[in-house]
Amino acid sequence: MERGLIARRTGGTNRLTCGPGTPTWAALGPAKRVAMRPRRNGPARPFGPFRLMAVSEAKADPPAAWPKRCRAPEVPPTSEPKKISLLGSTGSIGTQTLDICAEHPEEFSVRAIAAGSNVDLLAKHVKEFKPELVAIRDASRVGALKELIADVHPQPEVYGGEEGVIAAATHPDCESVVTGIVGCAGLRPTVAAIEKGKNICLANKETLIAGGPYVLPLAEKHSVRILPADSEHSAIFQCLQGLPEGGLRRIILTASGGAFRDWPVEKLKDVKVADALKHPNWSMGRKITVDSATLMNKGLEVIEAHYLFGADYDHIEAIIHPQSIIHSMVETADSSVLAQLGWPDMRLPILYTLSWPNRVQTSEDTWPRLDFVKMGDLTFREPDRQKYPALDLSYAAGRGGGTMTGVLSAANEKAVELFLDERCGYLDIIRLIECACERHQADLVSEPSLEEIVHYDLWARDYVAEQVAKLGLIPA
Repeated sequence: MERGLIARRTGGTNRLTCGPGTPTWAALGPAKRVAMRPRRNGPARPFGPFRLMAVSEAKADPPAAWPKRCRAPEVPPTSEPKKISLLGSTGSIGTQTLDICAEHPEEFSVRAIAAGSNVDLLAKHVKEFKPELVAIRDASRVGALKELIADVHPQPEVYGGEEGVIAAATHPDCESVVTGIVGCAGLRPTVAAIEKGKNICLANKETLIAGGPYVLPLAEKHSVRILPADSEHSAIFQCLQGLPEGGLRRIILTASGGAFRDWPVEKLKDVKVADALKHPNWSMGRKITVDSATLMNKGLEVIEAHYLFGADYDHIEAIIHPQSIIHSMVETADSSVLAQLGWPDMRLPILYTLSWPNRVQTSEDTWPRLDFVKMGDLTFREPDRQKYPALDLSYAAGRGGGTMTGVLSAANEKAVELFLDERCGYLDIIRLIECACERHQADLVSEPSLEEIVHYDLWARDYVAEQVAKLGLIPA
């Protein structure tokens, strides 16, 4: 794949060279300090390969994983539905969560909901589920929301802004909080929920990718369970049920390969936005569909798996599985491999994280059973590192640890946003992220506070936007 950025500026077209091909990545554990790579003499390059160099090669212990081996508690039978709070009700995770709650009202009761700015859909949710509290992050739309739900009885409490979302996350009646808010905006409400002892149904990647060094000790302090709601980590979580401590040898994450799994590398320079949004298996939001095309989604999932399950990066692998039937696997100490299978349907992992440690009986009309004959062949292949450089970049950032993984995630989110707005090309996405990670090495914080996590999240977004503005990048 071309490693250069294609940039068009006023007065002509320039190719910005970015160094050699696929970088070599140091085999690092979570480093306490990270040093800058010295540059050769000569003019500063706008982009360069991101390499981490540890001051000490000594490997640190794996992080304290939660929920570790996921031992299920004894849960006495109850006739009461589980009370939940839903953050991000108008997004993909949120709407599917509400579909599940509507189908199983005897199992789940929605007591609080929050959304970003989609006031019309949020009002519809209030009318259908009648929560006790509703919040909209865009405080300017509180008035409009109140008007739209004026005929709802009883009237819920209505809040606006981040404090309103936190109020939903910490509602006193709720047992579990579904964190479906995208980006670092979901971090503070999740932390607030943990501090109140709420179990977390985790659909917000930044909670662990950016906040892992802060969030995991907090969850352990408050005896809170973090239960993964995405398909891959839910699959691992399910396979680990009953596995004894020390029984896990390897985690194998499966990836569809995204929109370009069958494209030659040489063709990627011609990718348009519409091409990247043609996912072959899943119906998802625009951002995550692009992440699937670059395989950055899998790189971020590697980091999540490291934090969730305590596996070293050397024992986490990603493979291409085009059919998306096996959602992930674990290899045990005795070389057995356990897999979780199912049709590509995000509702199943959401349902499991809501109902754990129990299983909910589902209807065959709305939850089709897996037909092995209809399913056909299952195939696997190694990811092409030239086509998917995001994987190596993610492993390097993960081994750097601390604030580096949050910078990786935030830079990716901004770069994908700029690509979707047609302000940079497809190949620019990874190069922009790599540049941000390299620039951040001098400021990396190994054990960050919540404020430092949020600060570097914002810094990464601003840095990527500045690079695009400065270089005048537009798709070639």
